Amino acid sequence: MMAASATGAVIGVMAAMTTTASARPELVGIAGDYSPGTIVVKTSERRLYLVLDGSHAMRYPVGVGKAGRQWAGTTRIDGKYKNPAWAPPADVKRDKPELPDVIPGGSPRNPMGVAAMTLAGGEYAIHGTNVPNSVGGYVSYGCIRMLNQDITDLYDRVSIGTKVVVTR
Repeated sequence: MMAASATGAVIGVMAAMTTTASARPELVGIAGDYSPGTIVVKTSERRLYLVLDGSHAMRYPVGVGKAGRQWAGTTRIDGKYKNPAWAPPADVKRDKPELPDVIPGGSPRNPMGVAAMTLAGGEYAIHGTNVPNSVGGYVSYGCIRMLNQDITDLYDRVSIGTKVVVTR
C-alpha cells in the first residue's frame, strides 16, 4: 500500500515538473532567413519563436486564431502594456454581447493576462491569458495567446518596433 502511495507521489511530482517545464521558453534551432530579434509565429505549430541568431531561437507555446480567424503576414509591435485593460473588438462583442465594453487590467476576467504587445495595422496583439489551458490551441479571434510567465519573458526581451512574422 505504501509503495502505491509513493509511486503516486512521484508521478504527481513528475507531472508538476512537466507542466512547469513546458511553461518556460526552450532554446531551439530555427531555419529560415530571419534577422536576430524577429518574432516568428508558426500558426500550424502553435509556437512563437524569438530569433536569437541565424540558427537559434527561443520557442514558446501559443494559442492562435480559430478556424476563419487566422491570418498571416508581417507587422511590428507598436505598443507594450503591463496589466492592460481590454475593450472587446466589434466581432467579439457581436458574438458575445454580454461582455462589458471594457474589462479593467488586473481583473481575473480580463483575457489579456499580465501583459500585451499590440501589433501595427489591426486589432491583434501578442498577450497573456486568464485561461492558461487554451495555450496550444486554435482559440482566439486572431491574437497570439501566451502563458502569463511566457509573455512576461518575451515582453522583457523585445521592444516597440520589433518585426513580427506570422505564417500558417
